[in-house]
Amino acid sequence: MKISIIVGNLSSEGEGRWYGSRVFLLAEALRASGYGVELLGYAPDDKRVDFSDLPYPVRVERLCFFPGFFLSAYRLARRVSGDVVYALRPRPDTFGVALVLRWLRRTPVVLDVDDWELGWLGGESFTYRPSLKTFLRDLLKPNGRLRDPAFPSYLRFTEARARRADGITVHTKFLNDRFGGAYVPNGKNLELFDPKRYDPEASREKYGLAGYRILMFPGAPRKHKGAEDVLAALDLLGIDDLRLVIVGGSPYDCYDRTLAERWPQWLIQLPAQPYERMPEVVAAAHALVVPQHETPTALAQFPLKITDGMAMAKPILATTVGDIPKILGETGFLVPPQSPEALARAIREIFDRWDTAIEKGRQGYERCRDAYSMERMAASLRGVIEALPRCG
Repeated sequence: MKISIIVGNLSSEGEGRWYGSRVFLLAEALRASGYGVELLGYAPDDKRVDFSDLPYPVRVERLCFFPGFFLSAYRLARRVSGDVVYALRPRPDTFGVALVLRWLRRTPVVLDVDDWELGWLGGESFTYRPSLKTFLRDLLKPNGRLRDPAFPSYLRFTEARARRADGITVHTKFLNDRFGGAYVPNGKNLELFDPKRYDPEASREKYGLAGYRILMFPGAPRKHKGAEDVLAALDLLGIDDLRLVIVGGSPYDCYDRTLAERWPQWLIQLPAQPYERMPEVVAAAHALVVPQHETPTALAQFPLKITDGMAMAKPILATTVGDIPKILGETGFLVPPQSPEALARAIREIFDRWDTAIEKGRQGYERCRDAYSMERMAASLRGVIEALPRCG
């Protein structure tokens, strides 16, 4: 059986920028289950990515606003050859295309919801009541809001039809409460993320981090992810050899530059790294920090950096937001969100009780192996696929 995965943005500024994102984990887990896989999506001509190193075909159509979007979607739909269509997020350019294919071909459709996109755009409170002038501008200008397939009103329309899918997968309780479906958390490749393969001191030396005690944030910083709370906590502690290391910058705004300008004494920023190099980078950390804020956006997300740290047996300091306590169990250091004071106390505890921190890291590795491996993700996906009409 072959699974066609459709994703909205496969450009260098979208999912294509990093092979560790949800879409590629799904593809890897489906292949591990014995299914054929193809990946389809959209990208602007000037931001296409070379996917030739992936072990499955990737087909990319030009990313266009309306009315050109209809032609792009038609061309993409014609290239779908799977027995099942797996749409990433309830969007017109993914789930909308999948529902049309089911109507035309009777192909089963699975919807994966790994984020609440409307949550970024005002959520339930979003309204669009333009003046006539604004409406005409949004409709007629080449980059007008109404010509964007991801305009919030269109997202709301497709989201309201999510339960028309033959199957739904989610990875957080927040999304499960909103959309239903099967809980399929992100799996980790434990052959790649294996702490025995990496020397922490050598990694610190390689990346210019020797001589520091490293708190690592391996991802794009955004306001709701709380990196500034850690920097404020380092202000409170005033310990000379502590540093927060951010791996990669924000592709969305200049928030990371704002942090660097305000806290240059505590912050080290490494460039974005290829997925296969991330275990070596994470090995350089003494502890990982996941200081999420209590926002709808954060509640909908499964922070991949948590399982990065668990797989590498690192102590993890995180906030009690969303699924984070469930993911970590008793293996992490948990504090309330948006509290630099609580973070400062926990940072001091980690380094004052280093043997305990190391033991928690070891327990986190075992929990990741048992609950968040690629094998567990593959098994969960098999159950979803086998329950589909014509697939059981």
